Order: sequence, then C-alpha cells, then structure tokens
Amino acid sequence: MDVRTGFIVLLCLMGFTCANPVKFLDCGSSSGKVALVDINPCPSQPCQLHKGQSYSVNVTFNSAVESQTSTAVVHGIIAGVPIPFPIPIEDGCKSGIQCPIQKQQKYNYMTALPVKIEYPAIKLVVEWELRDDHKQDLFCIRFPVQIVN
Repeated sequence: MDVRTGFIVLLCLMGFTCANPVKFLDCGSSSGKVALVDINPCPSQPCQLHKGQSYSVNVTFNSAVESQTSTAVVHGIIAGVPIPFPIPIEDGCKSGIQCPIQKQQKYNYMTALPVKIEYPAIKLVVEWELRDDHKQDLFCIRFPVQIVN
C-alpha cells in the first residue's frame, strides 16, 4: 500500500466519508451543468433514507449564468406525480454558495435532507432543482431513493 492509499484508508477509519458519487439524471439544467452529486450516508443505490434521520446533499455544478439569488425546489415523484418535499433551507445562498453567482464558476451546493418519521416507506425519485433569478434551473437532477423504517 502506498502512502496516499494509506492516508485515504486512515481518513475513512477516522470517520470521514468514502462516499461514492450518486448516479443521477439531468432533468433540464438550463443555466448550469452538474459535475457531481454526493449524498451522505448513501453506501449503495438507490440511497436508503431512514425515517427520522437527516442526510447531507452536496451538488457540485458550474453556472452558465450570473444570478443574485438561488432557490431550491425539491419534489418526490411518486407514480409520475411530483409531491413537494420540504427542506429546511430553500435559499441556496445560505447553503454553501457564495452569492451573487458568477458565470463560468464552480459551486458546491450543500444542504440537509431530513426524512420525517411520518413519511411512508416507499421507493420514489427525488427531483432537486436550484433556480436562478429568472426561475431557470442552475441544476435539475433526479435520483432514486427508498424511504425505510
């Protein structure tokens, strides 16, 4: 084992995440391009989201536009029907993004995804949008999840 591999293993053993990027579909990112999606913890896919727990979501994207603001809109898609999925902070500028957003810059959107105990145990697709000043998608991603007890 070389030094770099040993260091990575050590970090993992110390409690840092060795998360695999989440596979996602782009659903219309008109004002940006997504480079990476991480959900933690999500050791396998579809991500199993346990009721009563919270998960960190990190989306790395490049903006194609300038924007003073950014607003997150999240839906759970069940049988083709989008159901609003509330998140604690909808303001992307309070979720790791330095606003105003600049054109051709890379950003890391970071927020929490709480899974309420009242949610049913179900498989669904999460659609996560981050919108700019003109309500265009800086990113729009879809990824499968399974809510479990």
